[in-house]
Amino acid sequence: MTVAAIPSPSSAVWELGPIPIRAYALCIVLGIAVACVVTEFRLRRRGGPPWAVLDIAVWAVPFGIVGARLYHVITSPEDYFGAGGSPADAFKIWEGGLGIWGGVAGGVLGAWIACRQLGIPLTTVADAAAPGLPLAQAVGRVGNWFNNELYGGVTTLPWGLKIHQMDPENPGHALRDQDGNPILEPDLYHPTFLYEALWNIGVAAMVLLVDRRVKLGKGRAFALYAMGYTAGRFWIEMMRTDEANTILGARVNVWVSALVFLGALIYFLRTRGPQEFLVPKDAPVLAAVGSGGGDVSQRDVSGSDAERAEAKPSGYRVVTEEQFERYKQTGELPPDDGPGRGEAGDLLDDFADDEPAERTGDVAITEDAGGDDDSSREKKADARSDAEAAADGDNDPAGDADSDPPDRAVRSSDDR
Repeated sequence: MTVAAIPSPSSAVWELGPIPIRAYALCIVLGIAVACVVTEFRLRRRGGPPWAVLDIAVWAVPFGIVGARLYHVITSPEDYFGAGGSPADAFKIWEGGLGIWGGVAGGVLGAWIACRQLGIPLTTVADAAAPGLPLAQAVGRVGNWFNNELYGGVTTLPWGLKIHQMDPENPGHALRDQDGNPILEPDLYHPTFLYEALWNIGVAAMVLLVDRRVKLGKGRAFALYAMGYTAGRFWIEMMRTDEANTILGARVNVWVSALVFLGALIYFLRTRGPQEFLVPKDAPVLAAVGSGGGDVSQRDVSGSDAERAEAKPSGYRVVTEEQFERYKQTGELPPDDGPGRGEAGDLLDDFADDEPAERTGDVAITEDAGGDDDSSREKKADARSDAEAAADGDNDPAGDADSDPPDRAVRSSDDR
């Protein structure tokens, strides 16, 4: 006798006139919205421009959906290209079949493209999105419940799941008996989709807590999310009983989970760096105080979000938390000699400071323009040139005016 059980919907699609509204698609869209809200909130707190997540989502979401579907089709080719399969069904994503690994890979590729356009480092966005992604996955798993899919073996536990026999000729609807009642499978099953949803919520909480205590940077929060998710997916995947391709007796996703976990662990342990915050690469031009001929030299350094959004800087660079807080208080950009130097989003940022200075004659010339630092270097170079010229004059009593002094190349502020 069954004391308790989790019911399943007998229908996963509703008709709104001629338009079918599918629960699976709604859950995917809602999950994307959750991830965007969390990422936007965290990215703004780290200096990101308002609504940058929308610009990133325009690229990341389509790439993620295509990647997720490609992964599913590649790892389950017999469903579409085998006996009884139809290649056209590969495009019916509303019937289910999105692989998270392809979704993450495609989404990261799309986000990278968007970050290059916005001038924002990808690692900063990845860390901001780390807790939002597992929450999005948790919401998306509810769509599997509507589709009566992704369940485990038979169980007698009180949270066993009732499963309907779905109609292959009428996707999204259960088969019905002569009396019109939906037909159920004879047993109860492990709700593995629910296990994964709850696990993902726990992963999101873990990332938030660890990030708050340790202040993870350089993509380490994203790596922590990847480790947490794959650790749960490993054992949950082994509980599932739906058909899947296997390698050495284990489901493909079990192997992929183990490999991704190891890769994320290596990255997490080898990568070091403080939590990343963003400031504009060029100072925003804020509106002058007053509109009736006021002093246009006055600047509002309050740094409101609206004014910074209107400024539209050419890009952003990474600074420490202390530099970011000082920038918010004073409106003055910190010197461009901190962490994250170089073009935003460039995978070679960490090597930007290792390039030797170019030398012309005896005076070193650096490539970066650093405001006051450049001025001081130019003054020192000028002083050195004058001193050497004076020394040459002392060594040449005749003071031959026709002799050319050695070439001294010093970059001036007008030549940059």
